[in-house]
Amino acid sequence: MRAVVAVLLLVSALHAGIWGALREKVDAPDFTGKLQSASYTPFEPGHVVDSIVDPERIRADLKKLSTMTRAIRSYSSTEGNELVPAIAAEFGLKVTVGAWIDKDEERNQREIKSAIELARRNSNVIGIVVGNETQYRGELKVDHLIELIKQVKRQVSIPVTTGEIWNIWQDDSVQAAEQNRPSLASSVDFIAAHILPYWEGFSEKKAVDQAMIIYQKLRDAFPGKRIVIAEFGWPSAGYNLKAANPGPFEQTLTLRNFVSRAEAIGMEYNIVEAIDQPWKFFEGGVGPYWGFLNAAREPKFSWTGPAVNQDYWKLAAIALLVGFLVSLPILRLPQPTPRQAFLLSGAANGVGAWIATIFAYWNGHYFLFGSAFALTLGLILLVPLVAIAMARVEEIAAVALGRPTRRLLTKEKAAIAESGYFPKVSIHIPAYYEPVDMLKQTLDALARLDYPNYECVVIINNTPDPAFWQPIQDHCRALGERFKFIHAEKVQGFKAGALRIAMDRTAADAEIIGILDADYVVDPDWLKDLVPAFADPRVGLVQAPQDHRDEDTSIMHYIMNGEYAGFFDIGMVQRNECNAIIVHGTMCLIRRSAMDMAGGWSSDTICEDSDLGLAIQELGWVTHYTNHRYGQGLLPDTYEAFKKQRHRWAYGGFQIVKKHWRRFLPGASRLTSDQKREYSLGWLNWLGAESLGVLVALLNLVWVPIVAFADIAIPDQILTLPIIAAFLVSLIHFLAMYRLRVPVKTGQMLGAMVAAMSVQWTVSRAVAQGLITEHLAFARTSKGGLSSMSIEFQAFWEAVIGVLLLVGAGVLIASNSYKQIHEIYIFAAVLVLESLPFLSAVAIAILEISRINSFDFWRNSAVRTAELIGLRPVTLPTVARSTQSVPSEVHREVR
Repeated sequence: MRAVVAVLLLVSALHAGIWGALREKVDAPDFTGKLQSASYTPFEPGHVVDSIVDPERIRADLKKLSTMTRAIRSYSSTEGNELVPAIAAEFGLKVTVGAWIDKDEERNQREIKSAIELARRNSNVIGIVVGNETQYRGELKVDHLIELIKQVKRQVSIPVTTGEIWNIWQDDSVQAAEQNRPSLASSVDFIAAHILPYWEGFSEKKAVDQAMIIYQKLRDAFPGKRIVIAEFGWPSAGYNLKAANPGPFEQTLTLRNFVSRAEAIGMEYNIVEAIDQPWKFFEGGVGPYWGFLNAAREPKFSWTGPAVNQDYWKLAAIALLVGFLVSLPILRLPQPTPRQAFLLSGAANGVGAWIATIFAYWNGHYFLFGSAFALTLGLILLVPLVAIAMARVEEIAAVALGRPTRRLLTKEKAAIAESGYFPKVSIHIPAYYEPVDMLKQTLDALARLDYPNYECVVIINNTPDPAFWQPIQDHCRALGERFKFIHAEKVQGFKAGALRIAMDRTAADAEIIGILDADYVVDPDWLKDLVPAFADPRVGLVQAPQDHRDEDTSIMHYIMNGEYAGFFDIGMVQRNECNAIIVHGTMCLIRRSAMDMAGGWSSDTICEDSDLGLAIQELGWVTHYTNHRYGQGLLPDTYEAFKKQRHRWAYGGFQIVKKHWRRFLPGASRLTSDQKREYSLGWLNWLGAESLGVLVALLNLVWVPIVAFADIAIPDQILTLPIIAAFLVSLIHFLAMYRLRVPVKTGQMLGAMVAAMSVQWTVSRAVAQGLITEHLAFARTSKGGLSSMSIEFQAFWEAVIGVLLLVGAGVLIASNSYKQIHEIYIFAAVLVLESLPFLSAVAIAILEISRINSFDFWRNSAVRTAELIGLRPVTLPTVARSTQSVPSEVHREVR
């Protein structure tokens, strides 16, 4: 354990070192004087037009700004702005008054009248700006704007101009010459040009150079005219625009470099803006963040010394603390190895870094109710996603880097087990409209068991057609007295109801109950190898894995069997280490007394086997698992049957959660903390992950038009990148676990991945139904060739959602072709990833009805290829399928 503690400390040290290495620290020109001018708006966060502005707020603002700038520029002369010049005079501040001009002519005249009065009453007013980017917004014809400017010039003695983007000044001069009218430039006393390299997509490294180039262009275009850069700035947060990246570090470098160079060449300038304006949500992601003071009137950066992120070490401390705390549960693991601890602690510190990023984002941004709600909802949905990813990392660490399994029953252990222990076993085989030939195979295999003390109870329930039960009754008589046959009609309670009847006919001296599905052919040594485990009186249950003998029926069956194998060779083996296996019915042996204590077979869930297994564990019984295949059954006939089976398992699993969650409370059962953890993570990993994946995908579809057309981007680091990271963890987990634990070929492994993803929509639908209903009818899984494919396409809704996700990604990319916002590209990538489970279902549904699904296709292809190259192809096996048909209405048993 000391080595593990040392590893945790080492990882924390490495994490701290990474933060230290990534800390940006760049020298920038110091500026110790006062700025020439800065934009100031007295609106408070949440400002509403015509609301009353507090003069004391303005006074406090201007007092602070008087230590940083010699003048301020306003944009309006009403709505509280009329208070600014007089208060500014108290602190020696000059003011360039603005008159807001738009399509409302009545308001325009109020603005102009107020601006003229302010200029006349306040000697510190040094200029008037009539309109701000009115030509850029297309709100006023240039002739009308020139008339308004002349109207003001006639009534004041100070310089008058209008504020426009730099290229508007140049373009208007060209157009004026072509139209033989006065130009905007000739109508003003000085050029008030806005140069904002961010909006032109220039990086922070080129922003100042670009401003200087434009400044010189304006001087060359308007020789002898006074040129004022009326707006220059850089946002401290928001999304990128082409090469322009906002951020506190970028803002520091850009503003300090610009001011230093502007002062050096005698440029007149105004910095936009003094204080952040959180209400400017309509300017996209960067609107609120142009101030060099935040909304709390605190400096965002220092104008002298190295340019650094002032909160960097605070964030590093949060990341390290959270990473270390999340690493502490590693100490509770049974004998973790140093390498295992290293990987787990590294993942924990990654979570810590993510939490620090969330903290930085939350502290560095302003939120309206809608944006705060969306962010909070996104984070709430991400918490279980991150927990699932961490659980998968833990499983990778345990299997790849941890110690070998200790509790797994193997053939080798069976060979040295206690001899002479032969308690009576009663094997129960429930059947419901099962193919006769298939069920005979099952019974014949049971007759060959190498075990001296057992009986078989065959119960065919709710199957009135004698063609299905009469031959089985005759076959049981032929096999001898070990085999009991029951034919029961109007049995209530699904499969559990039939098993209760079987229990009533069980031999009184039977100590062990075996459960076998009607399609399973068992090996002769099944009981001989596994029953000795019950010599330990604490053992209540022993489970063997499912396996299937018909995987070579088609390509679809081949990949389906690979998907099943993953659960039995990976999840069940790991859960067994914590005595927390899931009982899955067939190939199961249960101590009769344990079953009686747990209340026997219950019909209040449609997964009666898993329900009973958990109830037995809650009583403190020990369970065991072997991954050796002692029997083989049949796969679902069709993809439709495969999905229905998974729907039943998921719905039944959710029923079990609702039924048993109280037993997970402290002191409510004899479950250990490890058992509770395995079950909770298992439910979260399966039911939660699939449902969460669908929910997030659907919410993201709703979000697409908002992102594409409302100029709102997704914060990539805290919402979208974790989704991509979780997907990559899942991918690595699947590939690594299959390589280490599941003996299948690469093609079958990849097919199994597709099959596993394809049921995401099915599982999520089952969970949704579980939330709003208490019971569903028990759906029989069609096996043995009794069912033909449905004429309906089996992945219709998956196709709809998958295509919508791909279309959404395309829309995002197309709408982002000009701005090239990184977050939108990442969001589009997330949509593509989210489409994969839906498209996997489409792929399998198409595969099922295509020629390439048949092994005959590949046999014929092999023959043709061999003939071309002169070789003899290998003959692949074929599988006989039942020709017995069953009425379609009996595939669903109504309770």
